[in-house]
Amino acid sequence: MAFELICTWVDRSIPRFFKEGICCLSAEMGDSEVDNVDVETAWKALSSSGGAQLVDVRTRAEWTYVGIPDLGGLGKRPVLVEWQTFPDQTVDPRFAERLAGELKALGVSPDDDLFFICRSGSRSLAAAEAMATMGFRACHNVAGGFEGPLDDDRHRGAIGGWKAAGLPWLQS
Repeated sequence: MAFELICTWVDRSIPRFFKEGICCLSAEMGDSEVDNVDVETAWKALSSSGGAQLVDVRTRAEWTYVGIPDLGGLGKRPVLVEWQTFPDQTVDPRFAERLAGELKALGVSPDDDLFFICRSGSRSLAAAEAMATMGFRACHNVAGGFEGPLDDDRHRGAIGGWKAAGLPWLQS
């Protein structure tokens, strides 16, 4: 059953979802909780489990100019579905429906591990929570994201995340 999720931002980083007029925070979602994992844990799971999928929820601009995780050596590709659109950063109200369709086409079951990644771990957490409410029972947020946090010089990609861990990635 597809339903529309509307996300508003509280304190600019805590996602709240409204489903059928009822507001809840992720900690109150019971069996739809999402855990945080580091990039190495995600890579190990993607490497060892055929059903595990990486879902990159960044924008098309980020995929194009910053790069994407390279899962070719695992015989996989990341599933690319924007959580927010560029440049206005509006949350896609059809995100869960669109991603569920992509996952179904790949033969992913609601019990397969889904690893959600964005730049640094915030958008991916919101996206993972949205999919958990749709009945996907093994949603994980890749907390360090693709680029990780800012370093002392206000640059990303050096002290945390997929790239800094030396995991494979491609840039177009």
